[in-house]
Amino acid sequence: MIFPFAIVAINAVKSPAEYSSQGPLSLPDGLYLRGIVDFWHRVEFGTKLWNSFVISASVSVLAVVLSVLNAYALGIGRVKGRLSILVLFLVANTLPQESLAYPLYYLAKAVGLYDTRLSVIVVMTVIQAAFGTYLLSAVLGQFPKEILEAAAIDGAGRLRSLVRIVVPISRPTLSVLLIFFFIWTWNEFFLPLILLISNDTQTVPVALGVLQGERYMDATMSSASALLGVVPAIAFFLIFQRTLTRGVTVGAIK
Repeated sequence: MIFPFAIVAINAVKSPAEYSSQGPLSLPDGLYLRGIVDFWHRVEFGTKLWNSFVISASVSVLAVVLSVLNAYALGIGRVKGRLSILVLFLVANTLPQESLAYPLYYLAKAVGLYDTRLSVIVVMTVIQAAFGTYLLSAVLGQFPKEILEAAAIDGAGRLRSLVRIVVPISRPTLSVLLIFFFIWTWNEFFLPLILLISNDTQTVPVALGVLQGERYMDATMSSASALLGVVPAIAFFLIFQRTLTRGVTVGAIK
């Protein structure tokens, strides 16, 4: 896993002449940053970076909140038809995104959200929340009823029990979901490609795919684009690695 990333990083700071004469596995004679700078300005990478961050952060937070509300009703509330609803969420997770492209395109056009970040936020929130609901329903289904019964005796309603008891206890699991939702949304390519067409709304993966498809870059600039595209997701993962590890460990112990 580290070796391919190292090769991309080395070639990103290598001049085209060095790449042509010495090959992709050689070490550069010096730091050649022209490819990174040219790529940054060519695709307006700062705008793409901001779009990806806004969309990924919004989707991860909204999807976790929606998943908690759904799972609380299904896992603890025990609504009627709970099993059928969970099966529906499971089936929704198995649908290929290609089957959603046509209806989502015309729906976004009809409601005036086409080529806006909000369209991707809404669609990806629903998709991620479907998985989160299915996962959290199983977790909250094993939630100790004695705690909720004690809270009810003390006068806590359902909403207060959710906010003051269920969410704090489930925080490690919710943290894991938040991190996964952010990274999955950040790397999403197909749906943003369908719903975002203007230069001002495109995300990082779409900008990389479109520019590489137009064959405007040499090998070193392609490596620079790949490096700039993956570094933010890796940085986010490393920053929250302790939170992710703690959440997985606590979930395993439970």
